[in-house]
Amino acid sequence: MKENYLGVDVSPLNYDELINALYNRLEEQQNSFIVAINPEKIMKAQQDTALRNLLNRADFQIPDGIGVILASRLKGGRIKSRVTGIDMMMRISEESVKRQKSVFLFGAKPGVAEEAKAGLERLYPGIQIAGTLNGYEKDPEVIKQTINDAKPDILFVAMGSPAQEYFIVDHMQELYPHIFQGVGGSFDVLSGRIKRAPEGFQRLGLEWFYRLLKEPKRIKRQMILPKFLLSVLKK
Repeated sequence: MKENYLGVDVSPLNYDELINALYNRLEEQQNSFIVAINPEKIMKAQQDTALRNLLNRADFQIPDGIGVILASRLKGGRIKSRVTGIDMMMRISEESVKRQKSVFLFGAKPGVAEEAKAGLERLYPGIQIAGTLNGYEKDPEVIKQTINDAKPDILFVAMGSPAQEYFIVDHMQELYPHIFQGVGGSFDVLSGRIKRAPEGFQRLGLEWFYRLLKEPKRIKRQMILPKFLLSVLKK
């Protein structure tokens, strides 16, 4: 049973439960659309009905944001821990090796997807990367044909949110894969171009604080968190 915060659904499943559900659906040739949910997206969805509908169309809305965890605790919900977009991508990739499923990387600047491919191959020896395509390709027919010719089981789309989610929703039924995830800047991290917060910050759910220390200008975005929690309490 999904939880709902200000009109946006959130899945309470943890990593292991998600992996089992995703790969069971894949074996049954059912499509699975994964979207990361955080307070910023939920608050934007208050003024953007199309965005709210888009987020709610996903099969799995992962709680990628400490604010969602806090909201669940305030409301006596079942969401106990974060499921971050990049870590979900890593778990799916790791499991793809065990189950001999293939992956396609679409998005980011020219060269980045290839570097992310190399990063995944170092992390998960034996991973099957069916292909890559940079996000500067804009012809939908070329994109669809390139992905479908590669016949991957899993598609990771790195175009930024919500563009990547709109792409998935608009084309999912015409594409070969069955697992679809928008992964934002994850290719940049896997390629080594951007560094994640140290593990200590990750474990404590304080990646947002680390980014704030690095980029003080983000303070305006971080002020969304208390507004979100107050709105949840009022509801």
